[in-house]
Amino acid sequence: MGDLTSPLSCRSVSYLGPPGTFTEEALMGWHGLAYEHAIPFPTVEEAILAVEDGATEKAVVPIENSIEGSVNATLDALAFEAGVFIQGEKVYGVRHFLLAREGVGMEEIRRVVSHPQAAAQCRRHLVELLPGVEVEAANSTSEAAQRVAASEQPLAAIGSGLAAELYGLAVLREGMEDHSENRTRFVLLGKEKMPPSGDDKTSMVCFIYQDRPGMLLQILQEFAFRYINLSKIESRPTKEVLGEYCFFIDCEGHEEHEVVASALKCLDCKLPRVKHLGSYPAYREEARDA
Repeated sequence: MGDLTSPLSCRSVSYLGPPGTFTEEALMGWHGLAYEHAIPFPTVEEAILAVEDGATEKAVVPIENSIEGSVNATLDALAFEAGVFIQGEKVYGVRHFLLAREGVGMEEIRRVVSHPQAAAQCRRHLVELLPGVEVEAANSTSEAAQRVAASEQPLAAIGSGLAAELYGLAVLREGMEDHSENRTRFVLLGKEKMPPSGDDKTSMVCFIYQDRPGMLLQILQEFAFRYINLSKIESRPTKEVLGEYCFFIDCEGHEEHEVVASALKCLDCKLPRVKHLGSYPAYREEARDA
């Protein structure tokens, strides 16, 4: 699919499946990405590890949502499991649909199947439309649609318009998201680092010494001294010791640029470990729409 001579061409790309997820929708519209085969995986971790293991050349997974924040499964896989690099990012407007089998009315529904992130993004509308209805977790919105399509019970799913088409479901309600500006950031992953594009971001994970005062300040000072803008900083447990955290940081600029390289070099000296997640072209919506 697409021009296989493009800089981001590959034979295969994994994504959070099954077919019909918002991740697949983002993948299908990824500017500059060309591929022959798109392969769905049941979880974010498996989609990422497919690149690590060589089953696919690249992966597309969600990393952050404007309503619910970071996708922890993606952060954890990047920090603790996979040795891959972020090669690009895309911000995609997400519109949720309430789906059911043909003939099932809103008043019949007793259970809604959804990915937890999607359900959280539709919390208020679910309470208003279906008060007291149980929400059952699924690995993806498409898996939720599949379950609803295969069940004889009056179930509903929160999913995409693509999932409704693929699984023959009726749309009971459009625009289930609680905020109209609901947007998800997706990242493209691969084994190679990307060269500077002229408008880049760099992502990293900083691991700190346990119980040492001022460690976060020491990290931030390296960027402040060099006037490097940070677009994200977030802590996550290291999964080793209670109360021990690492920090995910996104900054402007490419790791090959002098000021960013200098900051990273100093962090490498200060901290027990800095995991470089890659430098990649920053997503600029106005440029994509031009």
